[in-house]
Amino acid sequence: MSASKDAPSKARPGHPGTNDLGKALHGWRDRISPDTVGLPAGGVRRAAGLRREELAQLAALSVDYITRLEQGRAISPSPQVLASLARALRLSEAERTYLYLLAGQPEPGPGHISDHIPPGLRRLLDQMNGAPLSVHDAAWNLVEWNRSWAALIGDPSALRGRERNLVWRHFTVLPGRVRQTPEQKAAFEATTVADLRAATARYPADLGLRSLVKDLRESSADFAGLWDSGIVGTHQAGAKTIVHPEIGTLTLDCDVLVAAGSDLRVVAYTAAPGSDDAARLGLLDVIGIQAMA
Repeated sequence: MSASKDAPSKARPGHPGTNDLGKALHGWRDRISPDTVGLPAGGVRRAAGLRREELAQLAALSVDYITRLEQGRAISPSPQVLASLARALRLSEAERTYLYLLAGQPEPGPGHISDHIPPGLRRLLDQMNGAPLSVHDAAWNLVEWNRSWAALIGDPSALRGRERNLVWRHFTVLPGRVRQTPEQKAAFEATTVADLRAATARYPADLGLRSLVKDLRESSADFAGLWDSGIVGTHQAGAKTIVHPEIGTLTLDCDVLVAAGSDLRVVAYTAAPGSDDAARLGLLDVIGIQAMA
């Protein structure tokens, strides 16, 4: 007599069916305080760590999926999900490796883009909250930001998938607060297209990157034309004009830095000390992402 298809299968040692994955996720979630990741710690909490909905927000996943993972009802999460969880939970390299092992997924190799944030860069983000900072991977996916950046550019917590990709947002004309002159637009497009072309050479096995380029070519004639032209460019410091819905227009210096020992790009916005823009930036740091009364 054959077993019912609904009968639970016997879990193998080390397989997610033992719920080791759920226990690890719960433990990592419990050790992170909300203020560490820029979230308010209001309300009554049964534990000092993150709530499931807060982890879901940080990892751009649904609360239901986080619940199913922790309860062992969801197995074999994708590498993309694991990368988001590792980043949101601030895992060390050893912990990140363990996460992939528990999930039964191979850790991304040299041919794949990494979004792992080294401890030194993590400290920089935590300690420089007065300056808007964001971190992007080699394909210009937004992987981290601080509270000042969210207040300036807009809270990206609700964005999913391609909505968090800087190049996709630009060439598909998704709404944003940055305003560009024709010259700034041309320079930005040249450098980002050149960046993606270089990334495809460095990460030949990254299917997400190749899918992004393919979809961009199909969605944007401007991108396709630049890609086919072989245009090259390099990032340089420049000014960015940002229209904020509450405090008006700011003109800020924008610098793109490459984090040592990684392919992560740190975008920093600053203003000259004593300037009107510096005063506006200081006000923005006070009000955060909450609208002014």
